[in-house]
Amino acid sequence: MDWLIQLDGGALLWIQEFVRSDLLTPIVSFYTKLGDAGLMWIVLSLGMLFFKKTRKAGAAGILALILGALCTNVVLKHLVARPRPWLTVEGLFHLVAENDPNSFPSGHTCAAFAAASAWARALPKKWMGVTAVILAALMGLSRLYVGVHFPSDVLVGMAIGLICGWLAWKLLGRLLRLRENRGKRNVL
Repeated sequence: MDWLIQLDGGALLWIQEFVRSDLLTPIVSFYTKLGDAGLMWIVLSLGMLFFKKTRKAGAAGILALILGALCTNVVLKHLVARPRPWLTVEGLFHLVAENDPNSFPSGHTCAAFAAASAWARALPKKWMGVTAVILAALMGLSRLYVGVHFPSDVLVGMAIGLICGWLAWKLLGRLLRLRENRGKRNVL
């Protein structure tokens, strides 16, 4: 496991040394803060509920976000209790404040991929789903850039988010079929 810790820390130090810049830092810091408490993804999902063409995507997104938060923020972060990178990687400086001392897995990344993967299955245009996945990937990368997560935190957050998005889509489909079947029985 030491090799993973070394690789994770080394990647963050490399980002700090060679990727961070005066131009990118305010943009990436702002973007990463949009993901606090899943805010960006919640607002977008709720907005989708107002339009018939995107209603399923919005509902699937909300369900995926709930599943993702339960997995990451309620269960895994407390179970694993991995400290934030700046606490363990010598010379690493974080660019945004994080009140939660636990790093694994990335809740921001999980929320982003949970919503995006649910939306990608339900949005009416393919480009919308592709855009959602790109925004999710940028959220994960932003967490590395600002130094508040290890790469393995982000990868696991992404995997959990993808699973939660798929599961939400399946659960929503089942709920809609049950509702449709119940409506047919009431007509007879």
